[in-house]
Amino acid sequence: MTGAPGREATLLAFDYGEKRIGVAVGNSLTKSARPLVVVQNRNRDYRFAELGKLIGEWRPDALVVGLPMHPDGTPHAMTQQAKRFGNQLNGRFNLPVSWVDERYSSVQAEASVRSGTARADLLDAEAACIILQQYFEETGMRGEPRSESPGNPDGETGNE
Repeated sequence: MTGAPGREATLLAFDYGEKRIGVAVGNSLTKSARPLVVVQNRNRDYRFAELGKLIGEWRPDALVVGLPMHPDGTPHAMTQQAKRFGNQLNGRFNLPVSWVDERYSSVQAEASVRSGTARADLLDAEAACIILQQYFEETGMRGEPRSESPGNPDGETGNE
């Protein structure tokens, strides 16, 4: 997503969970995101087959993954799983991945469902949408990633 400032780019964002993965799509020029779909996280093959279809359809320039943290900012069990998921996305699809602190995205998504502004069946996708909107806010008006391709904290190749 590097290049001239203001260049339009499509992004897919993911709210990774052990049972479901919320997916949102957004546009860096308009800084708008919308919930897309919830993918069941049945197993690795199913997960990446479904996500591969979405990546093929939307042809994103970059990916954003929510990074779960404790309220005090320290990592917890899901933090490492989300990092691994992002590394695997990068390895399988050769797209840059950025992480966004998603501490309160699920709480915000649940509030949107309760208020009637979001659909309950798209709760996880709504959380991914919040993650992507937060990414747009954190990266400013240029829509450039705040970090390059993911690190590899545990030696995973992402090509499993």
